[in-house]
Amino acid sequence: MLGMKSGNRARVRRMVCGSAIALMVFGNAAGALAAGQSGDAALEAKVVNGQVYVKASSLVSQLGGQGVYDAKSQTYQYKAGNSVPSIVKKLSPSVVAIIGKVSEGEVDTSDRYNLAHGTGVVLKKDGWIVTNAHVVSGLKHAVVVTSDGKSYTIAKQFVDEISDIAIIQINAKNLTPAAFSSASVEVGESVVALGTPISFSFRNSATVGVISGLNRSVDSIYKLIQTDAAINPGNSGGPLVNMKGEVVGINSLKYSAVGVENMGFSIPTNTVQYIVNQLMQYGKVKRPTLGFDMEESWSAIVGLPTNEPLTVTRVDSDAAVKAGIKAGDVLYSINGKQVTTMLDINELFKGYMPGQSVKLMMQSGGDLVERKLQLTEQS
Repeated sequence: MLGMKSGNRARVRRMVCGSAIALMVFGNAAGALAAGQSGDAALEAKVVNGQVYVKASSLVSQLGGQGVYDAKSQTYQYKAGNSVPSIVKKLSPSVVAIIGKVSEGEVDTSDRYNLAHGTGVVLKKDGWIVTNAHVVSGLKHAVVVTSDGKSYTIAKQFVDEISDIAIIQINAKNLTPAAFSSASVEVGESVVALGTPISFSFRNSATVGVISGLNRSVDSIYKLIQTDAAINPGNSGGPLVNMKGEVVGINSLKYSAVGVENMGFSIPTNTVQYIVNQLMQYGKVKRPTLGFDMEESWSAIVGLPTNEPLTVTRVDSDAAVKAGIKAGDVLYSINGKQVTTMLDINELFKGYMPGQSVKLMMQSGGDLVERKLQLTEQS
């Protein structure tokens, strides 16, 4: 079962890592990189007597932290900037807590203790914050509490239920925006989750884990990041942060069932930025659609690797009818990009707008054909 809204009892674990280390000014780069941020990097270097030397300034720029050269001892004192305490200290001013009264269905809104809460991440210093749609949807008399303890009401709000992303604005100036990573993440990479789990009194909580998986399809039309960092009800809308202190995802949901442990999911920053840009510009997300329904292959549905195409089950738009598409046709690719799942199509369409034309490679009546189709806007 998936869930993020209901409360439950949690076990608290404290984890601290990181230390100060001493390096020679042009010390071994491989060892320093192994102790710091994972991933590829191109650093300025030179080879002397068969040894590779990397500039200390380049190393600090890549890994973060601080370094000081001691001329007397001719050593370079390096303090890691990617320790969990330093990440929490860096990101906390950019993380807010959100609380308000529930107003869903037959719930009694007169109960002063009938509250729901979540987390948000500062986008812009003028008060714009990103969070989950399910955090603010239906929330009445919402209050946003910043890390310094100040409270604000929500002045503006735009919600996209499909992606579970919302942006809100509070009347605050000089907030501290979080840094959002544009780099690819890797399975096994260490991450920190920040948020307000279980109780509003637990705001500014941090949990530590790794990225457990990528490109997950879990109750979402877009690919999600899987993590084993503890994500509990109230963490929704909070950041998943890499070891450079950059946001790599917005925590959204988790598996909640007997026998299931530490399976949380975050919306990657590329999807977050796509949705945020659309909401900022249009107040909604203008999603393109092909104008016909499709069915995935059995292999794709159960999660097996497959190259099998999608099958058209129903044609909905005049544009698709005009293009000659009919039920029973199969779709192989869009503008040369192979697609085997609806997730593939949704990810691809983050780069398109309604009204644009695409070329579809399809099979119809046993023949391989190319159809040109104008994308329509999803209602």
